[in-house]
Amino acid sequence: MFETFEHTADLGLRVTASSREELFAEAARGLFSMMVMNLDDVESVVERTYEIRGDEDDYLLFDWLNELLYTFESEKLLLAGFDVSIQYGKLQASAHGEIMNLTRHQMEHEVKAITYHGLRVEQVDGSWLAELIVDI
Repeated sequence: MFETFEHTADLGLRVTASSREELFAEAARGLFSMMVMNLDDVESVVERTYEIRGDEDDYLLFDWLNELLYTFESEKLLLAGFDVSIQYGKLQASAHGEIMNLTRHQMEHEVKAITYHGLRVEQVDGSWLAELIVDI
């Protein structure tokens, strides 16, 4: 589950999940939900794979979301489905989506950057929680 929240001129994302992998997948969906209002209408016709190394979960999440944002900015690829595995300091993921089509996709915010401000990933009472702020 994810939710967005207002933060001055930026936008926040809060994610909860039962596993670390689910947390990273939901954070990715949350990021793209900020950009496109009808994320569920994005079809799975294109696949990209990712491999990111990192020992600290908060920085790994930051790098993961930055890679996804770079994919969108460079290819105009809207991603909506994510399969994430994290083991031994390495995130491996596949992401599915389609090229942005303004006749079908209702674009909302232009996300300029993921920020370190308020960035946190932690396990609380058996669940995982992440919070971050994006510059819009």
